[in-house]
Amino acid sequence: MARGMVIIGAGECGARAAFALREHGFSGPIMLVGAERHLPYERPPLSKEAITSDDLPVAKSIASPERLSEHGITLITDAEVTAIDRAEKSVRLANGAVLPYEKLLLATGAAPRLLPLAGLGQRCAYLRTFDDALAIRAHLRPGNHIAIIGGGFIGLELAASARKLGAEITIIEAQPRILMRGVPEDIASVIHALHRARGAEIICGDGISAIEDDGKSVRISLASGRSVEADLAVIGIGAVPVTGLAEAAGLRIENGIAVDEQLCSADPDIFAAGDCCSFPLALYGGRRVRLEAWRNAQDQGTLAARNMLGAGEAHAAVPWFWSDQHDMSLQIAGLSDEGAHTIRRDLGENAFILFHLAADGRLVAASGIGPGNAVAKDIRLAEMLIAKRARPNPAGLATPDVKLKALLAA
Repeated sequence: MARGMVIIGAGECGARAAFALREHGFSGPIMLVGAERHLPYERPPLSKEAITSDDLPVAKSIASPERLSEHGITLITDAEVTAIDRAEKSVRLANGAVLPYEKLLLATGAAPRLLPLAGLGQRCAYLRTFDDALAIRAHLRPGNHIAIIGGGFIGLELAASARKLGAEITIIEAQPRILMRGVPEDIASVIHALHRARGAEIICGDGISAIEDDGKSVRISLASGRSVEADLAVIGIGAVPVTGLAEAAGLRIENGIAVDEQLCSADPDIFAAGDCCSFPLALYGGRRVRLEAWRNAQDQGTLAARNMLGAGEAHAAVPWFWSDQHDMSLQIAGLSDEGAHTIRRDLGENAFILFHLAADGRLVAASGIGPGNAVAKDIRLAEMLIAKRARPNPAGLATPDVKLKALLAA
C-alpha cells in the first residue's frame, strides 16, 4: 500500500482535515479511520435536535459517501487502531490491516469522564455518540424522571431538550454552582434561573455517595443524605482526551497529546488536533490549553492539514464557545479566567455581555447571554478586538450606544 496521509478519528476535526488536504493540493492516498459505524457527523446536535426531533433522527453527516469518493478519501468505519509504529511509520488496526503513512494526524477526540462509583447499570448513560443520543431519547417522555449528573454544557443542554419532551428533570452538581468551568457566575446564575423557571430541579454543592441501578430504575444517594429516584441517570461530568495510542507510541502527554503551535508533536511526522490535544496559545503568553469546542475542531483540522503539507502556520484563532439552552444562547470568546476585572454592557431583552480585561487593560475575553442571536454580533466584534490585542476604552465597552465596531476601528 502506498504511503499517504492517515487520520485517526473520523469526527469533525478529522473529516475537515481530510478535505482540507485535498483543497490544498495533496494528491496521494488519504485514509480516514473512524471508531464508529457512521459517516463523519456533527456532535453539537446530539444534545439538541437528535433528542427533540419529531421524526426519528439521523446523524447530521459532514460528508456523504459520494463526496468522500469524489475527493478520493478512503473512510474506514467501525475500526479500532491498536498501535502506532513510529519507526516504520505505520498504524495497525485490530483486524490486522497495516496503514503506512507519510504524515499521521491524531484526531481521536475526547471520551466522557467516567463516574468512579460501583452500581452503574443499563439505566445509567453517557452522551458522546449518536447511538448514545438514540438510547437516551427513548427515555425522554412525560411521566419519566431523568437525573442529570453534572451541571456543565452537555448536561444542561440535555436538560433543556428533555423538558421540551415533557420529562421531569433533576440536575445534580457537586460544585457550588453550575457551569463552574469557564463561565462567569453572572451568566451561570441566569442559566440556573432559566432551568428552574422551565421546571427543572437543580441541586448544587452535594456530591454522590452511591448509585443503585436495578435495570428498572436508578436510585442516587447524595452526601447530604437525600436520595433521588429516576428512570434514567445521564452522567455528564466532563470529558477526557483520548491519548492511549499516542502515549503507547511514546509521545508526550500534557492534558492531551502535547503539540506545538503548529499542532506537531515531538515526532515531526505526527500531528494532533481537536479535543485530544493541548497546544500553546500565543495570544495568552504561550499558555497551554486544550479546547473542547466545535469550531476549534474545525479550525485545527484545517490548520493541521496545511501544516502536514509544510505550511508552518501557528494556531492563532481566538477560542470561542457557544451553548443554546431553551430560548437563550450563551457565547464566550477568549479565556475569561485571564481577566483581572470585568465590565458589563446591557443590551436589553435580557441580554448582556461581560468584557474581561487584563490588568494592563487588554481585552482578553467576552462572555454574553441573551435570547436567540441577541449577543452574536457583539461577541464576534469582541473576538476581533481580542485577536488585535486591543485595549478599548472601558467606558465605551460599558455603553451600549458606543458601537464595538467603532472601538475596533480605533
